[in-house]
Amino acid sequence: MPDSNPTRPRVAIIGGGPAGLIAAETLLAHGLHVELFDAMPSVGRKFLLAGVGGMNITHSEPRAPFLARYGQREAELTPIINAFDAAALRDWVHGLGIATFVGSSGKVFPTGMKAAPLLRAWLTRLRDAGLRIHVRHRWLGWDADGGLRFATPDGEAVRHADAVLLALGGGSWAKLGSDGKWLPLLQDKGVAVAELQPSNCGFDAQWSAHFQEKFAGSALKNVAITFRDTCGQALTRRGECVVSAHGIEGNLVYAFSAAIRDEINTHGNATILLDLAPDRDPARLRAELERGRGAASLANHLRKQCGIDGVRAGLLRELLDKDGFTGMARLAAAIKALPLTLHAARPLDEAISSAGGVRFDAVDSRLMLRALPGVFVAGEMLDWEAPTGGYLLTACFASGRAAAQGVLGWLASLR
Repeated sequence: MPDSNPTRPRVAIIGGGPAGLIAAETLLAHGLHVELFDAMPSVGRKFLLAGVGGMNITHSEPRAPFLARYGQREAELTPIINAFDAAALRDWVHGLGIATFVGSSGKVFPTGMKAAPLLRAWLTRLRDAGLRIHVRHRWLGWDADGGLRFATPDGEAVRHADAVLLALGGGSWAKLGSDGKWLPLLQDKGVAVAELQPSNCGFDAQWSAHFQEKFAGSALKNVAITFRDTCGQALTRRGECVVSAHGIEGNLVYAFSAAIRDEINTHGNATILLDLAPDRDPARLRAELERGRGAASLANHLRKQCGIDGVRAGLLRELLDKDGFTGMARLAAAIKALPLTLHAARPLDEAISSAGGVRFDAVDSRLMLRALPGVFVAGEMLDWEAPTGGYLLTACFASGRAAAQGVLGWLASLR
């Protein structure tokens, strides 16, 4: 349909995830003509996948610890998130007619726990506001005249816009559209980028064939991990994870993934300490193990005295040499701090999210690329990372809104 007001500024948004969609909503509210392009057959595919196990939209923890979750990018993201924080995001969800609640862990979920109803309501509102969505349009960069090139089922197409907002995601889950193929397109234009790396990912260990066959897929519930990062700071967290065929993964591991990955990048490997009995203090554990076991096997003794069996007992056998079992004091110490050496992060496409992307010094305060005036960036394309728990989505929403406001300010300055 032709635009009823062809003098309105035209904005092209490339990428139909949360960052791109919230940017479109912000721009439409100010009367701009907005078209959104996505390579996939439908928008919001990774958003829907994130909601399969329960859509965790944000987190309820206080502002200071919330912002600290962004680690090295806390300073850059603080003003962006403060302008559209967790409370504002919850209010926005409520505006779609969907209630939210806070779970026992502090995570915030929509009622029903699913992403699909939220996305349906949102797309209906966006289309009613005039958003034009073009799917199966893979962005190929710019032509010689500055037009946006797209590969479509009908061949290559070129579109022109007064401003462009890129929200193409990072490099994880390529089959859902976040394949990182935009990175060389920006590099060729002089945009400074950091290499895309896996974040919120599992890691490889060198399991024996016997251990791998017997315990791959086993859950480790109620354990703790301690890791000393490259700065020498000891980090400890309690939760659960999974022994995989390759190594170890799960939410508890994901919480350490950035620090572990950086340690591997620097030194070639990283060692975490597993506490297999976090409810027992070392003295109590040692006393329990030193009780006489009579004719009972060591395996039965471990199970009866301190609940160590199954995959926990298997880890002890896998990671300790025979000297580790020669004395109960030494065995108790190992149960409380069992060293596990990790050798590599799992591939980027297996990761929940990615680190790296457009460097913050490559954009101005409006999230406009310094090398490409009129082109803005939002979401996981920017060089930041965060743990799971609602922090990823919060920053994607907030940066999409911030980039859209940057577009509005930049277009106003041209008048």
